[in-house]
Amino acid sequence: MIPHYLSSLFSLEGRVAVVTGAARGNGAALAEALLRAGAKVLLVDVLPAELESTHQRFRSDGLESSTLLLDLTELGAAERVHQAVMDAFGACNVLVNNAGITLGGDLLDYSDDAWEQTYRVNLKAPFALARRLTRTMKDTGRGSIINITSLNAELAFPGNPAYVAFKGALKQLTKSLALDLGPFGIRANAIGPGYMRTSMTAKSFADPVMHAHRRDHTALGRWGVPEDLAGAVIFLASDASSYVTGIDLYVDGGWLIKGL
Repeated sequence: MIPHYLSSLFSLEGRVAVVTGAARGNGAALAEALLRAGAKVLLVDVLPAELESTHQRFRSDGLESSTLLLDLTELGAAERVHQAVMDAFGACNVLVNNAGITLGGDLLDYSDDAWEQTYRVNLKAPFALARRLTRTMKDTGRGSIINITSLNAELAFPGNPAYVAFKGALKQLTKSLALDLGPFGIRANAIGPGYMRTSMTAKSFADPVMHAHRRDHTALGRWGVPEDLAGAVIFLASDASSYVTGIDLYVDGGWLIKGL
C-alpha cells in the first residue's frame, strides 16, 4: 500500500488540466497520466478521429476528460481553449503545452512558410495559452505550466532549423514565465523528451540504421515510449514539485550526458 503522505503529495485530485496535442503519442500519454493521478483534463487537438478515439478510451476507463477540436494557430484559439475548459470543468490549474510540428528541410532552401508554421504552433501558441490561462490560475494562487520541449532545445540536429530554433525559444520562454508568474504562485517548467516512439518518429524508428543509432546514443540503450513521460508530468503538476520552477527536465534515457 502507498503511504498516505506519498499519495497526497503526488495526487492531482481536484485539479483541472489542459493538454494540447492530446489525441495521440506523447500528448495522449501525458493526458492519461494526469487523469490517472486524479485530474480532470481538457484534450485539445486538430485531429478529429484520433481525438475522439482517445477521449472514448479514457471515458471507458472512468477518467473524466473533455475535448476541444481546434487548430491552435487560428485567431482567438487561446480564448476558445479558456472558454472550453471553464465550460467543462469551471477551472484550470495545469497547462501542458505539448502540441508541436516538425517541418524538415535543407537550410538554404528552407521556406518562409515552413518557418512561420513551426513558429505559430511550437512557440506562439504556447505563449498565447500561457498568457490567457494564467489569468484564471492567478485567482487560485497556484498553477503549473509545463512546456514540452525537446533534445533540440539543447542540441542542433541537421535539416530542421525552425524546429531547433523554436524548441530552444520555448525553453527560454519557460524561464521567463517562471520568473514573471512566480509572485502569483504559478510555476513553469519544461519537459524535454528524447527519442520517443511516436508517429513523428515513425520513419527513423522503422529504419534499422537510424533506429540503432538513436538507441545506442542513449545511456539506457533503448528508445523511449510516451508512457515514460508519466512520472515527470505528474511530478511537475503536483505538490511534489511545489518549490520547483524554471527547470528543464529531460526524459531522454541519458542522451544528453553521453559524450562517447
